[in-house]
Amino acid sequence: MKTKKKALGRGLSAILESPDTDITSRDISGKYVVGAIANIPLENIESNPFQPRDSSQGELLEELSRSIREQGVIQPITVRKLGYDKYQLISGERRCKAALMAGLKEIPAYIRIASDQQMLEMALVENIQRDDLNPLDVAGAFQRLIEECNLTQEALSERVGKNRTTITNYIRLLKLPAEIQLALKKNMITMGHARALLSVDKTESQVFLMKIIIEKELSVREIEKIIRDMQSLDIGKTKKPRRKLPVRYQNIKDDLVEKFGTNIDLKRNTKGKGSIVISFESDEDLERIISIL
Repeated sequence: MKTKKKALGRGLSAILESPDTDITSRDISGKYVVGAIANIPLENIESNPFQPRDSSQGELLEELSRSIREQGVIQPITVRKLGYDKYQLISGERRCKAALMAGLKEIPAYIRIASDQQMLEMALVENIQRDDLNPLDVAGAFQRLIEECNLTQEALSERVGKNRTTITNYIRLLKLPAEIQLALKKNMITMGHARALLSVDKTESQVFLMKIIIEKELSVREIEKIIRDMQSLDIGKTKKPRRKLPVRYQNIKDDLVEKFGTNIDLKRNTKGKGSIVISFESDEDLERIISIL
């Protein structure tokens, strides 16, 4: 049976394989040297300010804490050295919290050197491999990496091992109104639902449809159909309702939306003539679409 390869992202791989993040000659003094694995007092470790995980899950933490009480910390955390016996967490936030809950005073840690950009990158790439990370946390981390590290979406794609369309789809979630973002955070709706709501122009309509999704427990396909029907009716306009696309062409439109990660307008008359309009939101978004074409 074929095993699934776990992509860590080219950026993270480069950092971990670079001697500049790991050599003892760059030690800035203290009890432990860079490159070592040592038991470090938990009180000497600062939290990671670049941590994309937005919240801790109590039940999972308690379960991990019980495991640590019985077996100890099996996998060391990763920290960077800030000064004499002073460290900052790179990865392993939940292990640190669970170790504190278990009553531990020290935790095994792998000591590295890392810049702020590398800190953010490593924390992001480690977390996006987790299935339980909320889509908005991933989106926020992508946006921070673009803004704070001055990366294009193409460069970010190479760093984290994700294609540009995927990154664009995540970042678009940040444009949703606060009520919908909260519902997504609480897993009341899925990322598929949220992406469908992005195709609705008015905020009030988006929130209204979100409430219907939750109340009726609608699937993504069901809410997409409702949105298509609403848009075809051209509510509030006196012009003739737009002709509904045949199923075959609607499927083609859906495939194009998925491929390009943006709104697509496909028109076709009874004689087989028509047009396809691809929407873009910025010059960078236009370049992304052109590269896909």
